[in-house]
Amino acid sequence: MVVKSLEVLRIINWLNEMGIKSYTINDDLSVDVDGNVWLDSKGLTEIPVQFNKVSGGFNCSYNLLTSLEGCPREVGMWFSCSHNQLTSLKGCPREVGGDFECHDNKLTSLKGVPTKVSGGFSCSYNQLPSLIGSPKETGMWFDCSHNQLTSLEGAPTEVGDGFDCSTNQLTSLKGAPTRVDRWFDCKYNKVEFSEEDVRRVCKVGGRTVLC
Repeated sequence: MVVKSLEVLRIINWLNEMGIKSYTINDDLSVDVDGNVWLDSKGLTEIPVQFNKVSGGFNCSYNLLTSLEGCPREVGMWFSCSHNQLTSLKGCPREVGGDFECHDNKLTSLKGVPTKVSGGFSCSYNQLPSLIGSPKETGMWFDCSHNQLTSLEGAPTEVGDGFDCSTNQLTSLKGAPTRVDRWFDCKYNKVEFSEEDVRRVCKVGGRTVLC
């Protein structure tokens, strides 16, 4: 009992230090937060508590994280772990109500991301060789630019806004979404695609196709 009390005190002290309010510490010592959690630009190398449910958004970007251990299991709004040192998304939330941003890391896999993202999804500026593990559907944009993709296999089938696969190593558009509501960007790849190439594999709702 004394050990648990000391652990609770450690959690409280850290949450207060991070400026986190309106929280509940559960029996398993995980933490629920009513509102947003701002952990960006704190110089963190780890998240030393286990978040459970966060009703608002969760931002742990611009740190030195190599793991998402401690991140919430559910996030009501947006989630951002961009600008860290992550090679894996293991430990990321299972449910996210808005945007999911993991760009500017060292990711080599998208395994573990939610199957559906209500907002936009950005995994740009990583080291991804494949999109396998991507959400099956995004409510808004999907940005996988500036990676090492040689194929679009694993991309979502439907994108609610725009799709950006520019600046990769693509020689084919096989695996591209079947429907993109607004725009499609595939410039700066190994092969110069035409607008006809794009519209042959994807129903682009808008007029903008960047090749």
